[in-house]
Amino acid sequence: MNFQLDIIQDKVEFFEAESLEKLEQKIQSQIEVNKAILLEVHSVSHQMYVSEDGRRFYSAVVHFKAKN
Repeated sequence: MNFQLDIIQDKVEFFEAESLEKLEQKIQSQIEVNKAILLEVHSVSHQMYVSEDGRRFYSAVVHFKAKN
């Protein structure tokens, strides 16, 4: 039996929520999960969209990279 373990170098995740607080909670939760596999946040990009009825919608892309 042959095992090969590869270290994840980069990981990009997408998040969405109807409030900024919920978006922040989702991202923070995933940061904790990714710490366990030795990834840290490299960059964050976010956007907000306002629908015709005035509701706000938030999204974010978080790029995780392996710790040095």
